[in-house]
Amino acid sequence: MLDIDPSVILVRYNVKLESELSADEVARDLFPPDLLLRNVVEAVFEGDEDEVIAALKDAVEAGRDPISLIDDALMAGMDIVSQLYDDGLLFLPDVIISSHAMSDGIEYCKQISGKIHEYKGTVVSYVVEGDIHDIGKKILTVLLRSNGYDVIDLGSDVPTDEVIQAVLRYRPIMLTGTSLMTTTMYSFMEVNNRLLENNIKIPFICGGGAVTQDFVMNYELGIYCEDAAQVPKIADLILKKKSIEELRELFHMH
Repeated sequence: MLDIDPSVILVRYNVKLESELSADEVARDLFPPDLLLRNVVEAVFEGDEDEVIAALKDAVEAGRDPISLIDDALMAGMDIVSQLYDDGLLFLPDVIISSHAMSDGIEYCKQISGKIHEYKGTVVSYVVEGDIHDIGKKILTVLLRSNGYDVIDLGSDVPTDEVIQAVLRYRPIMLTGTSLMTTTMYSFMEVNNRLLENNIKIPFICGGGAVTQDFVMNYELGIYCEDAAQVPKIADLILKKKSIEELRELFHMH
């Protein structure tokens, strides 16, 4: 029979339990002290769209600039949501709900200001032709938008010509493509070649159930991404002038 001291087990369990904070408790410590900003940030964190608008109205009536509230309050709230998502304290549905609340707030601020909010950059996203499975694209679109990027979402089953036309029109910092089926992922190579023919050398982020790193390494612009949560981080590094080779070294698994 094993000689186990129950007090040791209980002490260890209690210490672990007491050291774990809820997402709400962690978030409260990250909210700004400024009450007007704090109310907006908290509403975004809670994903309460009505409360976001109400808090923004209060801030504007108090003399705050609507466009500055986008960065100082709405984006600040999503930054907290993204941080807690990365830490495993929040989950994808939480991010999506907060993202919708933030988007409503941004539209409200733009409408009452009459000004245009400047995004960190533009990204074109699509699902390859012949593939209608778009859950992966929807996830990375939410994550990119919640991190301050303007996403041109082309949808699913998108022909190569339409992808190239969108890139030529919007001049994004990067292109993202997803494919769930092995029968459709080969169009990535066609998109890669067409981009090069047009002298466009932007990172082409590829992922999805059918896609492997070895496959993506076969073309010049390709960067493999297994986790959608990594896509905003890749975008941030692109803004810092990281090359495709440097991004591969940072994000490829082997």
